[in-house]
Amino acid sequence: MAFFDRAKLLLAGAVAAATLGTASVQAQEKFDLSPDTSNRVRAERNEAAIKAIAPDFKFVNPGKFTVAVNPWDPPIATYASDSKTVVGADPDLASLVADSLGLELDLVAVAWADWPLGVASGKYDAVISNVTVTEERKEKFDFSTYRRDVLGFFVKSDSPITSIKEPKDVAGLKVITGAGTNQEKIILEWDRQNVAAGLKPIEVQYYDDRAAGDLALQSGRADVEFNPNATRAYAASIGNDTKVVGIASGGWPLTAEIAVTTRKGGGLADAITLAINDLIKDGKYGEVLKRWSLTDEAVDASQTNPPGLPKSGS
Repeated sequence: MAFFDRAKLLLAGAVAAATLGTASVQAQEKFDLSPDTSNRVRAERNEAAIKAIAPDFKFVNPGKFTVAVNPWDPPIATYASDSKTVVGADPDLASLVADSLGLELDLVAVAWADWPLGVASGKYDAVISNVTVTEERKEKFDFSTYRRDVLGFFVKSDSPITSIKEPKDVAGLKVITGAGTNQEKIILEWDRQNVAAGLKPIEVQYYDDRAAGDLALQSGRADVEFNPNATRAYAASIGNDTKVVGIASGGWPLTAEIAVTTRKGGGLADAITLAINDLIKDGKYGEVLKRWSLTDEAVDASQTNPPGLPKSGS
C-alpha cells in the first residue's frame, strides 16, 4: 500500500474516531445515558393485566419479569456510561410492563441471534428489543405491539435533497443501507422499479462500521442513508449534522409494527397488551417515547398478534 493511501486511511480513521467521541459526549449531555435508572418512568400495578396472565404461566424467576434485550444502538437500547447497564426506550418500556404486572424487572443483555431460542425455550419471559411482527415469527411467538416500525432517509444538514417520498426521488443517488435488512430489500425494489422506468440506478453502499458510514455521508461519498428512523433520528438530534428528508414503513408497501415478543401460546401476550394499552391511556408510554425522541413512532393502541409482514415469496 502506498504511503499516501496509508495516510488517507489513518486520517479517515482519526476523523471517524473524533466524530464518535464527540457524539458520545453530546449524547450524554442531551440524553441520560448514566447507569442510574432511578429516574425511569414508573407505573402502578395493573390488576386487570395481572388477572389476564394465564393461570398456568410460570415466570422464569418467580416475582421477576425476565426480559432479553440486545443493546445495539441508542435510543432503542444501548450500554450506559458504565458499559454494563442497559438503557434506552426498550428497557424503559420493559420497566413499565414489569411494574404493571407487579414484578421486578430482570433485564438480560443478549446477542440478537440468541433471543428466539431463549424465548421459545423459556429462558426469558419476553424479548423487548425492536422485534418486528412477521407472519413467520408468529408461528413460534406471540406479539404485543408497542411502536411503529419506521425507516428514515437522512442526508447532510446542508444537502440540497429536501424530500424523499417515492422510488424516483432516489434515482441516481448513492444510498447507504444495512445488508440483509428490510431497508435493503426496499431500496433494491425501488431501484428495480427505477431502472424498469428508464431512470438512473441507485448506487447502494454498505458499511459495517458506524463511523465509516457517517464519514461517507459527510464527505459526499454517499448522498443518503436509509436505515431505522429511531437510531438515525437520535444521532441527528445530537450532532445536528444530518436531517431527515423522508420516512417509510419498515414493511413497505405494507405497514409494520414492533412488539413485545413472548412464547407462542404461553399465556402472557394478552396481559402485556392490556398493560401497554393502559400505559398509553395514562400517558406513561408517551413519556418514555418523548424522553428518547421516538414520539413519531407511537401507536394509538397495542394489539395482540396483528397481521405481520408476509413470508418471503408470499
